[in-house]
Amino acid sequence: MKVTKEMVVNDCIKQYPKTIGVFTRFKIDSCCGGAVSIEAAAKRDGAPLDAILQALNEAA
Repeated sequence: MKVTKEMVVNDCIKQYPKTIGVFTRFKIDSCCGGAVSIEAAAKRDGAPLDAILQALNEAA
């Protein structure tokens, strides 16, 4: 697994640019709200963490 729930959203996008589409699809704020962990962003934006992680790792 390349992407973990502890990874910061902005760092994930920097390291794996193709993941930006996943954040958009799950309605995760990856612009102004991208300075938090993927877990915190999922909780804040009401997205299913397991599904996001799976999709992010597929894109990465």
